[in-house]
Amino acid sequence: MGSRRKIVASLLIFMFVFCSGVAGFKIFGGKEWSWLDSLYMTVITLSTVGYEEVIDISANPGARIFASIFILASLGTIAFAISSITAFVVEGELKNILWRRKMDKKISKLHDHYIVCGSDSTSQTMIGELILTRKQFLIVDPSKEKIDRLTSYGEFLYIQGDPTEDKTLILAGIKRARGILLSLATDEENLFVTLTARDLNPNIRIVTKGIDIKSHKKMKKAGADAVISPSFIGGMRMVSEMIRPAVVSFLDMMLRDRKEVLRFEEVEVKKGVQLIGKDVGEFKTLNKTEALLVAIKDSHTGEYRFNPSDEKKIRENDILVIIGSPVMLESLEKKLI
Repeated sequence: MGSRRKIVASLLIFMFVFCSGVAGFKIFGGKEWSWLDSLYMTVITLSTVGYEEVIDISANPGARIFASIFILASLGTIAFAISSITAFVVEGELKNILWRRKMDKKISKLHDHYIVCGSDSTSQTMIGELILTRKQFLIVDPSKEKIDRLTSYGEFLYIQGDPTEDKTLILAGIKRARGILLSLATDEENLFVTLTARDLNPNIRIVTKGIDIKSHKKMKKAGADAVISPSFIGGMRMVSEMIRPAVVSFLDMMLRDRKEVLRFEEVEVKKGVQLIGKDVGEFKTLNKTEALLVAIKDSHTGEYRFNPSDEKKIRENDILVIIGSPVMLESLEKKLI
């Protein structure tokens, strides 16, 4: 029995013993004792304060026997309650409850964050990357044991619950989230959460794992923005290692280097920012972060302009593809975006 259940049980037992004491003293005291007298006797007996009896029971054998049994029951009840409360504090459950409330408060303040559903090896990679790139995220998984195993990657927010349930995703702030990453055990679960997530937040970006290639089309129809096949990615990686090892080594250096965390990042040119109408040459002059502009995705055509010329104009809603560290990206967004 858990400590919390023991506390509830001890309270119920205490109430039963208390009510039994009041009723018992009233029965054995007879007409001479009022209900208030019986209540008083019960209180001084349970609290063991030793105040003088309201009515002398030395000449009442039945009341004396009942009082003796009641004293033993009271001592047992108090001992059980104290041990339950002590265990509750010592075992850390009180600390966990306070910590959980603090975490829930932090989760309620999240905005434009990412939700990771699942705790498998794919999720572990995603979590490590989100921590390295300083993204706001939380994990949703039914198993506390699996969540605890992920703490080796660092501190993060989490919700222990079933991601297929609406209330769990709402608690995770899906209506305020930027994106959700699904890496659950089966394609059926991923498909179901895709449908739920799209219904709860029509604007959220959904990226899901698709184990069976045949399920990818269904997931896209259900609302997924991207479906990733681990086996396909693994096969592409093996071929790349064979035919373009230098490129793979370069990308590995970017992904695995913990001192200099470099990533391909995208920055949307939102309405009202100072970059609108400026050309790439001006961007390079204003950019003091050393972040490298690799390409621009045109907001009208959706086409990419790789290595854009200095004369290329930057327009509203264009997406800048940049190589840089999280620190560079934060600095760039503060200065120019």
